[in-house]
Amino acid sequence: MAGRGGVKGGHIHGATDEFGWYAVNDVVHVHDLDATILHVMGLDHERLTWRHAGRDYRLTDVSGKVMKGIIA
Repeated sequence: MAGRGGVKGGHIHGATDEFGWYAVNDVVHVHDLDATILHVMGLDHERLTWRHAGRDYRLTDVSGKVMKGIIA
């Protein structure tokens, strides 16, 4: 995210194993990343819904959480 748009510059979030294959510390799901990007853009990810086939859908499904630790 490169320190733009309200995100801390130079911040490293999480860690991987010695080969870079697996996240081992502060694992982030893609829904959490999406929720954080939408939050930085000024959108509430829980209210951003659309209806399809009689069901409301969200980009972050039901599990996205904003990662407060990387926001400046």
